[in-house]
Amino acid sequence: MDASKHHGRRPGMGKGRLEAFSDGVIAIIITIMVLELKVPHGSSPAALAPLLPVLLSYVLSFVYVGIYWNNHHHMLAVSGRVSGGALWANLHLLFWLSLFPFATAWMGENHFAAAPTAAYGVVLLMAAIAYWLLQRTLIRVQGAGSVLLRAIGSDWKGKLSPVLYALGIVSTLWAAWVAQALYTAVAVMWLVPDRRIEGVVGDDESA
Repeated sequence: MDASKHHGRRPGMGKGRLEAFSDGVIAIIITIMVLELKVPHGSSPAALAPLLPVLLSYVLSFVYVGIYWNNHHHMLAVSGRVSGGALWANLHLLFWLSLFPFATAWMGENHFAAAPTAAYGVVLLMAAIAYWLLQRTLIRVQGAGSVLLRAIGSDWKGKLSPVLYALGIVSTLWAAWVAQALYTAVAVMWLVPDRRIEGVVGDDESA
């Protein structure tokens, strides 16, 4: 007889270590990105002008990492247990997030040139795919009646984002600024407060 069923628990493992490890890695990613910012050689505002592309790249990436941290927290909040597959899926996501400092620095240092902008888009696209894989793995662990599945609903943001990233990557062949506009648009789209998971948790608690 399955021990987890015998004790009335869902199969899987606790999520505490996964959350703690993920939070630590994301904190390190942000730290590395800010360390890439160089102090200007001069005390006037004009001295900041050459660093503006680097600063803008940092702000965009900081927003993206913050979005992933926020959504990751909400996703795990409604996932009671994790599996070995979820641990690997989480590491896969962290791998792509760990490339943000490199992609950010390359794009900023080269003033949003086509190749670095395309590479940045690839990192965004792969991180989105990795997040989707982690999400599906956690839903599988929860099984029928998954709170997470009910919370994400149609997930139109999750479906639209990779499409816009892919369009941004392709657009660098003609105009890198179009890619930058698309990447920024996706970030703004995700910055709009999303109450789906909080709403489902609230409904469950009041039931």
